[in-house]
Amino acid sequence: MAAVRQPPPSPLVARLRLAPHSLVPRRIDGAWWPRTRDLLSEIPLLIGALPSGWGQITGVTVHTAMWSASPGRMLVANHVVRLRRESGSRDRHTICLLSPDHGRWDLLVVPPEVAAADAVPLMAAAAAGSRWPHP
Repeated sequence: MAAVRQPPPSPLVARLRLAPHSLVPRRIDGAWWPRTRDLLSEIPLLIGALPSGWGQITGVTVHTAMWSASPGRMLVANHVVRLRRESGSRDRHTICLLSPDHGRWDLLVVPPEVAAADAVPLMAAAAAGSRWPHP
């Protein structure tokens, strides 16, 4: 009897909703719902899902309380991304992405443990530019 081959697991993709392109600056440019609190595994997925028009992300700023410990920089797609952790001035439910000569983008971060029934409407509201309750 031949063994049944299972298909390889599908690669993870970032759970991301972005606001439509606009020339008017926004406070929040969309929402991201990571699967874990591990920046080293989550940031490459996030950066890989961003539009090419955002340019090469070289800096990421997060709130310290939201994430597990991580180094000050990491290699993503053969370029260095600096990770900056803040505790006071940054909203714990946002992430800031920086790209030289392209700009800055702030995303609402839906905590990984939030149920899909709650995460999906939060992400849609953030992408639409609506007010949302904190996760």
